[in-house]
This record gives sequence, structure tokens and C-alpha cells, in this order.
Amino acid sequence: MISLIISESALELVPYELEGHPSVISHARKLGKHSSEILLDNSWHFAAMKGIKNEIKRGRPDIVHFSILEATTIPLYLENKLNLFVHTIDNKVIHFGKNVHLPKSYHRFQGVIEKLYREKKIIANNELLLEIKEQTFSELIDEIKPSKIVGFSTEGELSSYEKIAAQISDNSCIVIGGFQKGHFSDSVQNKITDLYSVGSESFEGHVVTSRILYEYEKTIFM
Repeated sequence: MISLIISESALELVPYELEGHPSVISHARKLGKHSSEILLDNSWHFAAMKGIKNEIKRGRPDIVHFSILEATTIPLYLENKLNLFVHTIDNKVIHFGKNVHLPKSYHRFQGVIEKLYREKKIIANNELLLEIKEQTFSELIDEIKPSKIVGFSTEGELSSYEKIAAQISDNSCIVIGGFQKGHFSDSVQNKITDLYSVGSESFEGHVVTSRILYEYEKTIFM
């Protein structure tokens, strides 16, 4: 079984310092929630986010949603050959149970994640589906104990999805950025043992997720 970490994901609740901004308050009221209970989303909170730390890597939960859908709707995941984790920009980690299917609708996905932040666990039919923990990337790696950590970045060694997939063995971990722009922080990149680039252009995380998992599937199913 291999692991996939969507790392430094732009998935977080509105931080305390932005809770009182007019754009955040207005959006929260439309949702019938408090500012602290909703996801930070630059589609709604662009004005509030101007100048915050790591601005270009935050406020894009839709990117994370796409990547999760790509990872959880394929044979590799459905046959329990893939463990999925979402590591967030503010050092939380969402652990996925077996055969978890999140809503394809973004608005329903948003509601599920906000509930997860509030309740810490989502359980159905006595099975743990999702759990969120205070956990750094390094701590997650120590828990998984992978034999190899394969990351994707324009700063990596140029290769192809097919060649990279051929080098992924059982108990490897794949790391893909869950943010719109920028690069992995040093704390993440220093843990990656094999860093690759698949072109000079920066591709969105869900594109990289779908292509590398498909190529890996070909090595074990075909």
C-alpha cells in the first residue's frame, strides 16, 4: 500500500485575525454561521486576505477538493491500496478511513469539512470516516514511516510520470502540493527523498494527482 499526502493544503478555517473583516462577516451571515466556523476562501475573502502570511498558498479549498476527488474515485483507492492524508497550511492533518467518498458538490464538501473542524471526527455506521488532528508534516511522516517520499515540484529533477511511477514501490509516499502557487516550505521539502518535476510549467495539484496515480495503477493492475 502506498500513501498520498496533499501537503500544505489551502484548507483552513478563517483565522482569528480575519474574523472581524466585513467581507468575512458578510459571507458568514449568508451561511448562517460565525466567522470562525467557515473555510477561508479567497473567492469570498479576497479583500480580507490581502497581505496575510503565505497569501498565495491560502484560501483555495476548491483545489484540495479536486485533488481528493481524483484520489478517491479510482481503483487504487477503492481496492484499499492507497492511504490518503490532507496536511494543511496551518499544520493539521485529515486522516481518511477506507472507501470514504466526499461530496462532488463543492458546497456540500465545504459543509463536511467545516463539520469535521468542529467535531474533529466524522463517524457513520460505527466506522471512522474522517479525523482531523493537530499534526505537522514531519510528525505525519514519522507515523507513516514510508520507505521513500516522492514529491512533485518545478524545482525537482525533470522526469516523466511514467518513469516516476516505475520507481514507486510498496510503502512509498507521494507528496503533492495542495496550494495554488509557490513551493513547498523547507520543513516539507527537506523530508522528501526524491523530488521530481514533470515540466517547466506548474500544474495544479489535481492534475498531478490523477496522472501519477494512473501511471502507478498501470504498474500494478496491467
